[in-house]
Amino acid sequence: MNAPRVGEGIPWLEPDWPAPAGVRAAFTLRSGGVSAAPWDSLNVGIHVGDDPAAVVENRRRLHGALGLPGEPLWLDQVHGVEVVDADTATQLRPRGDAVVAARSGVVCAIQVADCLPVLFASLDGQRIGAAHAGWRGLAGGVLEATLAALDQPASQFIVWLGPAIGAAHFEVGDEVLAAFQAQRHRHAGDPAAAFRRNARGRWDCDLYELARQRLAAAGVHSAWGGGEDTCGDPGRYFSHRRGAPTGRHVALLWRDTTVRL
Repeated sequence: MNAPRVGEGIPWLEPDWPAPAGVRAAFTLRSGGVSAAPWDSLNVGIHVGDDPAAVVENRRRLHGALGLPGEPLWLDQVHGVEVVDADTATQLRPRGDAVVAARSGVVCAIQVADCLPVLFASLDGQRIGAAHAGWRGLAGGVLEATLAALDQPASQFIVWLGPAIGAAHFEVGDEVLAAFQAQRHRHAGDPAAAFRRNARGRWDCDLYELARQRLAAAGVHSAWGGGEDTCGDPGRYFSHRRGAPTGRHVALLWRDTTVRL
C-alpha cells in the first residue's frame, strides 16, 4: 500500500515501489492547504479557477514540507502525448503531458484529479520521467512516448501508477473502447478486459488495467501501485468526475542531490 506521510502539516503519499537509491517521489492529498471550497484545501492547480495567491501558498507549503531541491516544472497539460525534457526546458510552463529528466535536483510534476499519474525510474537511478495518462493520453501513446524520450530500454525501468479514478466510477461510451481496440497491437492482452458493461448500457473503464497492458507491451516488467479510486474517496482526493470545479493533486519525482550513486 502507498504509505501516508505528513510533514509540516502537509499530508502526502509515498509511493509503494522499490525506487533506486536517490530517486524520490510523492503524491499530494487534498488537505493541508489554504484554498477555499470547492478547491479545499491543498490545490496546486493554477488553472482551475482558484485564487492564485492560495495556489502559490499551497505550492510554497508543499515545497517546504517535502524539502524539494528546486521548483517543480509545472506543465500546461492538454491530454496529449508531447514529452518535455526538464533538463533543457526554458519556459516556465511548457506545454506537454509528460516530462523526463536526468539531472539531479530537477523536479518533475504531473497534476491530476482523476487522470492517472505514471512515474518512471531507471533501475540505475539515472533517468526519471512522469506522465499524465487519462484515457485520451493512454490511447494516444503518452506512456510509449515517455519511454522513448527516456532513451533506455523499457525493461530497465520500474513504474508507479498513482491514484486515479477507479473503474466503478469511470463510466465511458463506446468510442473509448473503440479507441483502444483499434490499437490492440499496443496492448499485452485484450484491451476489452479493462471494460465492463454496466446497468446503463455504458462501460466502466479500468485505467489501471489499460496502463499495465500498454506498459507490458512496451517492455516494462515492473509496474507498482494502482487500486485507488479518487472519485470514491472525497476525504483524500479531488475528483473532476465527482464535481467540477475542483482542485488538483501533484505527483512529484526527482533525483536527490544529496545521494551519490
